[in-house]
Amino acid sequence: MNEHAEGSSTRRKLLDAARSEFAENGIAGGRVNRIAERAGVNKERIYGYFGSKEKLFDAVIMEALTELGQAHPLTQETDLDEYIGAVFDFHRARPDLLRLLMWESLHYRKEDLPSDEARSQVYLDKVQSLAQLIGREADARTAISLFSLIGIAAWPSTVPQLLTMVTGGTEPAVDEATLRASIIELGKRAIGA
Repeated sequence: MNEHAEGSSTRRKLLDAARSEFAENGIAGGRVNRIAERAGVNKERIYGYFGSKEKLFDAVIMEALTELGQAHPLTQETDLDEYIGAVFDFHRARPDLLRLLMWESLHYRKEDLPSDEARSQVYLDKVQSLAQLIGREADARTAISLFSLIGIAAWPSTVPQLLTMVTGGTEPAVDEATLRASIIELGKRAIGA
């Protein structure tokens, strides 16, 4: 294996191990020793590749958000039902992203978020697309609509225990298809579509 491929492989292993560690324990509770052990590398590689545990966490968050954005782009040609359903499905299948975002919100204050410009641009583009899709201006109201749409689609995976309590029992009283259809309908109503 050449040096570049080996470095890429090590970086990939570190990101995968860190994603699991941070999703389980957050940035404060995440341990570089466990990340290195999961990745099968010396913990000094973390500092060599990322500089610090915080920068590794930031790289994990950026990668997860990029993955979400690429998996489910929102363009002016997007079918809104499909988009809401895809965001719901993504979070049901990958609750680690929601856990990472919750840990991030506990660790950083709003003013201290790293990579804020790059991250914001992804969502500003989505606001533009949503505005075109529903025939509105790309203003604060449309931005709040996008935020609400994402929240509605992600909330059942963020607090599944609340879903169980609200639907009345130890198991959700609604099946996944009914929940998904309800989320899509509610999401469209929330943005006035």
